[in-house]
Amino acid sequence: MSAGSVDLDVQFDELYEQVDTSSGFGHREHLHLTWLAIRQHGESHAVTIICHGIRRAAVYAKAPQKYNATISQAWVRLVAHHIRAGHESDFSDFIQRNPALLDKRLLSRYYRSSALASVAARTGWVAPDLAPLPASW
Repeated sequence: MSAGSVDLDVQFDELYEQVDTSSGFGHREHLHLTWLAIRQHGESHAVTIICHGIRRAAVYAKAPQKYNATISQAWVRLVAHHIRAGHESDFSDFIQRNPALLDKRLLSRYYRSSALASVAARTGWVAPDLAPLPASW
């Protein structure tokens, strides 16, 4: 394990500890973790932290095939877009102002399911094939 991945592990774990996981770690908790990562580390580094942490969790769960790099990156980009559009300093206020983010199917506005299921999407970034993501890099 490289020093860089250890740092990413620590950063992800520190963010994870700030999320209330008492009732599990579902979509809302993923959003909260992503929101924290963007606010504390910026959008670009948040992509790295979130992708590394989710990939690590999938490997730990013995389900590395469930990790999808494009899905992880697209969600970071969507959350970052909504952070830029508002000024909430509290995640509950942020999600109340942006309830569409709670829809796990939101990416279907931007991607065909076949595009997200591709090997290319699972292993790297694939641009949306239906509509551009708002405020991409």
